[in-house]
Amino acid sequence: MKKIAGGLGAVLVILITSAQAQQPAPLITNIYGRHTTGLDGRWQTIIDPYETGFYDYRYNESKNGYFKNAKPKSPSDLIEYDFDASPQLDVPGDWNSQNERLLFYEGTIWYKKSFDYPKKDRTRLFVYIGAANYVADVYLNGQKLGRHEGGFTPFDFEVTPLVREKDNFLVVKVDNKRRRDAVPTLNTDWWNYGGLTREIRLVEVPQTFIQDYFLQLKKGSVDEIAGWVKLNGANSSQAVTIEIPEANIKLTVTTDENGYAPIDFKARLQLWSTDSPKLYRVIFSSGADSVSEQIGFRSVETRGTDILLNGKPIFLRGISIHEESPLRGGRAFSDTDARMLLGWARELGCNFVRLAHYPHNENMTRLADEVGIMVWSEIPVYWTILWDNRETYANARNQLGEMITRDKNKASVILWSVANETPVGPARNEFLKGLVDQARSLDPTRLLTAANERHYADAITQVVDDPLGEYLDVLGCNEYVGWYDGLPEKADRLSWKVTQNKPLIISEFGGDALFGLHGNKEVRWTEEYQKDVYEHQIAMLRKIPSLRGMSPWILTDFRSPRRPLPRIQDFYNRKGLISSRGERKQAFYVLQNFYRELMKEEK
Repeated sequence: MKKIAGGLGAVLVILITSAQAQQPAPLITNIYGRHTTGLDGRWQTIIDPYETGFYDYRYNESKNGYFKNAKPKSPSDLIEYDFDASPQLDVPGDWNSQNERLLFYEGTIWYKKSFDYPKKDRTRLFVYIGAANYVADVYLNGQKLGRHEGGFTPFDFEVTPLVREKDNFLVVKVDNKRRRDAVPTLNTDWWNYGGLTREIRLVEVPQTFIQDYFLQLKKGSVDEIAGWVKLNGANSSQAVTIEIPEANIKLTVTTDENGYAPIDFKARLQLWSTDSPKLYRVIFSSGADSVSEQIGFRSVETRGTDILLNGKPIFLRGISIHEESPLRGGRAFSDTDARMLLGWARELGCNFVRLAHYPHNENMTRLADEVGIMVWSEIPVYWTILWDNRETYANARNQLGEMITRDKNKASVILWSVANETPVGPARNEFLKGLVDQARSLDPTRLLTAANERHYADAITQVVDDPLGEYLDVLGCNEYVGWYDGLPEKADRLSWKVTQNKPLIISEFGGDALFGLHGNKEVRWTEEYQKDVYEHQIAMLRKIPSLRGMSPWILTDFRSPRRPLPRIQDFYNRKGLISSRGERKQAFYVLQNFYRELMKEEK
């Protein structure tokens, strides 16, 4: 194991270089506002558990692997694979839920898609992949474009010199084997869905194009908008016009030799809120390129133990959500999935969702902007990451950067989370402090949080004093009093001590119940037991002075290999308030009634 020596600062250059090696091309933001061609649909696939198509028999990377998509040139040629005769899988989609034989499969599957492309003058072309879990090696027409690690963030590769008019073939080797040094690491409590799980698009841009931009209210202000724009291309120093037509705003900035220009102007806009999620069409234009996006403007900050939205204290009535489609099964990825999940959250009375434990697909954050639901977004730095491994740290930095790059213009995202339930220790503290610093440098406008550790000072006193809290804006804390920690009535005897003068979100609590299983409230797995957990929890949490939000675990039941109990779990975590078939459990209505009470109190 390679150690981090002399502090994170001493190896920063090495770490940044390592992270960039995973991302050969700059990440293009707002794919929805670009000229794109979708490559979704049926892809040919080859299951390759021994990675025969990648390594030779000496376990060296082969020069003639499956990515060559080779065909016999004569009847005597020996080629032991054929994409065109192999089974197909849907993209986007995970392989586990599409084929029962692959439900528990962890390893490599090769994907191939053929396409034609009418080449255009003065146009560059990128392949954009919304997510591939977990390591993706990408090839076009037999040439390797690069590798990406991380199962929940987007990446792209420029293919301008490689694409041809006819018979292109894009090949992606996807490997979802769990690794000790990965992010997340070996042990998680969710299904390791493998595959090309989000959209894949060809993105056309001019030779010099608007690669990225950031536009939000300046921190601490409700009438000053600030940010920046970044061009990519040979003519990097040129004028960029920013327009908000509805507000009669139009200004021009000029980028420097690196294609970068700051933006700062005064404007009185209608602020985005959960009651009125106002979005403005913002247009960026430069040379031959123009891109527009619907952006909301709002301020989010803390004052003591309060969270302020547009200067007013708020309570985050939330629920945690996994990226799983409860009715169809498998990874959620579509706009339809997002409308179902966020629709159920709104039915529950939520103004807030915790998208656990990794960045969810962009349909979720785009829809949250549209309907007015605040979002906690996090990276999968989960449980027992290798804190003293520099490659692991570089990986986490890269995933954090890609998450923020994709969603930094979403008004709904108010919290970036850097970790969940990680054990306190010097190496961990240094690791996470580095991520906090990175997040603040990339986005100074949002609040930072994590699901921190807590402990008992005595039999009846829970203490929240994780040293990471010193660096965060909002404290998060998971606890399972009544399920893993005693019986539900234990909550009645507990008091909470929060040592830092900051807002607290109880980011997880709950208990399991199989929908339709009924009995005495003392009987585990029954709906009555789960209902009792929620009733005692709500009574306890009401007494915490600094509590400013909660996101119980969880909206719907979801698959987990850690949950094998026959006829109850059957490899599902049953803590959902809604079953995997969409049925509401009794605890759903307990939380719904509590949130309705809070809404009345707010008025």
